[in-house]
Amino acid sequence: MMLPPIPGPLRAPLDKAIEVNKAVLDLIRQSPPWKSIFRNPYPNTDENRALVMFNSFFLHIMPVKVKRNTLKWNYTFGMGLLTFYLFVLLTITGVFLMFLYVPAAGQAYTDMQRLGTNVAYGQLLRNSHRWAAHLMVLFVFFHMCRVFYTGGYKPPRDFNWVVGVILFVLTLLLSFTGYILTWDQLAASAITVGANIGAASPMYIGGLMKAFILGADDPGPPTLIRVYAFHVILLPFAVFTMVGVHFWRIRKDGGLSAPATGRKARQVIVPSTRGGFSVKDVPAVSPEAPLPAPPEEVRR
Repeated sequence: MMLPPIPGPLRAPLDKAIEVNKAVLDLIRQSPPWKSIFRNPYPNTDENRALVMFNSFFLHIMPVKVKRNTLKWNYTFGMGLLTFYLFVLLTITGVFLMFLYVPAAGQAYTDMQRLGTNVAYGQLLRNSHRWAAHLMVLFVFFHMCRVFYTGGYKPPRDFNWVVGVILFVLTLLLSFTGYILTWDQLAASAITVGANIGAASPMYIGGLMKAFILGADDPGPPTLIRVYAFHVILLPFAVFTMVGVHFWRIRKDGGLSAPATGRKARQVIVPSTRGGFSVKDVPAVSPEAPLPAPPEEVRR
């Protein structure tokens, strides 16, 4: 549909308004505050897109380019991002729960009961935290299975695989320590079993492990304080650190591991038998195909 032409008397004021608007925008874009916020030009070229990624605090950890095959939803199923979003949800709900929970042996269980009876939306808050923890353990396991079956643990991504294993262990420890914070009979049994497992360590390490976990000979107030410190300070800090290293290594390793695909056919210049050079087509070769024999063996 064609727009009607602009009447003659209105054309001049409209052109003047467009020029004034352009001059104002140029003045704003050339101002120091604008340049301090938007340090790079519009990302309309590969170089400008790369500069935007490199100079942004929130984007520099992500790769500038990604492989097309890794963008398919059925290749990763988004397990890594889903795990990260669950961890963010756990952090938010956990901060709110810290205002409603006192890590004291005589009050911890009462506070957990009070969440479902006297606190507005307390049961929703606790259940959101609890189910997010269960799902995070499950999604971390599925994510590691996906990485294993797609070969993402192979060099140069082997170091990042070790980081992922550490994150899986930290996730299990977070889930275990959160389970104990309810401080009911199940929590007392769980910490007793955990302390006995640590006590089964060889030589003199077993006694140190049990004393480190319990803080005493039997589960009691020192145990709850130690578990609470691990759950809200030490383990989350370790997870945040390792997640940053994990994302950084994804970028440094060239993004996600792509599915094995055949190489594109290409043309090369080779010496001709009649003298000079000729163009030869090289067929597509799969990365899994065996290497050709050396020239000496071919001549034999």
